[in-house]
Amino acid sequence: MPPKEMSRTLRYRWFIFWSLAIGYVLVFFHRLCPAVVATDMMADLHASGALIGFLSSAYFYPYALMQLPTGLMSDSWGPRRTITLFLCLAAIGSVLLGMAESPVWAVSGRVLVGLGVSTLFVCTLKILAEWFSAREFVTMTGILMAMGGVGSLSAATPLALVSSHIGWRLSFMLVGVLTTLLAALVWRIVRDRPAEMGWPSPAEHAAVVDPPIRLAEGVRLVLARPAFWPLAIWFFCKYGIFTSFAGLWGGPYLMHVYGATKAQTGSILSLVAVGMIVGSPLLGFVSNRILKGRKPTLVLASSAMVALTALLAFFTAELPPAVIGLICFGFGVFASAVAVVGFASAREIFPGRIAGTCFGLLNLFPFAGGALLQPVLGSILESRGKVGQAFTVAGYREAFFVLFLSALTALAASLFVKETIGGTGVDSRGRA
Repeated sequence: MPPKEMSRTLRYRWFIFWSLAIGYVLVFFHRLCPAVVATDMMADLHASGALIGFLSSAYFYPYALMQLPTGLMSDSWGPRRTITLFLCLAAIGSVLLGMAESPVWAVSGRVLVGLGVSTLFVCTLKILAEWFSAREFVTMTGILMAMGGVGSLSAATPLALVSSHIGWRLSFMLVGVLTTLLAALVWRIVRDRPAEMGWPSPAEHAAVVDPPIRLAEGVRLVLARPAFWPLAIWFFCKYGIFTSFAGLWGGPYLMHVYGATKAQTGSILSLVAVGMIVGSPLLGFVSNRILKGRKPTLVLASSAMVALTALLAFFTAELPPAVIGLICFGFGVFASAVAVVGFASAREIFPGRIAGTCFGLLNLFPFAGGALLQPVLGSILESRGKVGQAFTVAGYREAFFVLFLSALTALAASLFVKETIGGTGVDSRGRA
C-alpha cells in the first residue's frame, strides 16, 4: 500500500468526520431545543400544552419511521447523497417552523426537521466504517456520541441567549440557513469511501461467511428473539423519560414552578448535556471493567432513574437548586448516555449479519417513547388548569408521576435483559 496515498487518506478522513460530527450536533439540538423556547411558542402560537407536546414529539415520528429505510438508502443510494438531500429537508423544516403562523404549520416544520436529520447517524456509521479501521471505529463512534452532547448543550444556554435577543422564530430560521451550509459542506467534502478518490482504505473488511440476509427475514429473526423485547421496552421507557423532561417539559417546569428565567433554565438544562458527555465513556468503563456486565449496568442506571423521577414526582416544588441540577445531570448519564450500553448489549445478542436490522428496529422504540410521552404529559398539565400562563404544581406532580411509573417499568425490563458478556453467543441464524 503506497505510504503517500495512505497518508492522504489518514488526513482527509478527519475533514469528513468533523463535517458529519457537526451534523450530529444539529441532530441533538433539534431533538431537545423545544424545552427552552416552549413557553414562548405556546404564547406566540396560542397553543395548549397538549398541542406543544405534540409539536415537539412530531420530530420523533418521522425519525423513528426512517431508521430501516435509511439503511437501505445508505446501501443502495449512498450515504453522502442521502445525508445531503435530507439535510436540505431539515433546513426547509427549520425555516418553516420559524415562519409558522399557526400550530399546523409549526408541526409541519417540525416533521420536516425530524425527517431531515433522521438519516445522519446510520449513514455516518457506514462512512466511518470505510474510512477507519475496526479499532478506530469504536473510538470515532464514541467521539460522535459525545458531539451529540455538544448538540444538547447548544439547545440549552446558547439557544436561550440567542432567542432572548432575536426571538425563537429568527433563531430557527438562522439554524435553517446554517443547515443549508452544512448540506453544501457535506456534498463538497464527504466521500462514501476512499476508493472514490483513488486512495486505499484503512478499514479491514472481514470475509463474508454467511450469505446476505433479506430484510424481511432479518426483521422476523429479530422480533422472534425473546431477548429483543426487554431491551425494546427499556429503550422505550428510558428515552421517553429523557425527551419528555430534557427535551420539552423540564424548561416550562423550571420557569413555572421555580420562576427561573430563560437564561437560568438554559444553564440548568445544560447539565443534561454535561451528563451525556461524561456518562458515555464512564458507563462503558463501568460495564466493561467494574461491573463486568451489560445487565448490571442497565439495572444500576434504571434504579438511578427511579430515584430521580421519584424526586420530581413527590417533591415537585420543594427541591433545592443543587438537587435540580443533580437531577438534570443524572438524566444525561442514566437516561441518555446509558444507551451506549444498551446498544452494545443488542449487538452482542444478535449476529453481525442482522445487527443493522436489530439496530434499526431497536431504534424505533426510544423515539416512539418520546413521541408518546411528550403529548401525554402535555395533556395532563393542561387538564389541571393554569395560574395565569403557568401550569400548576399539581399538574407537574401528576405528569412527573407518569415518568416515575415509566422508570419503574424500565427497571423491571432491565431485570429481564440477557447478559452478553461471557454468555453463550449466537449463531448466524440468531439462535442462542
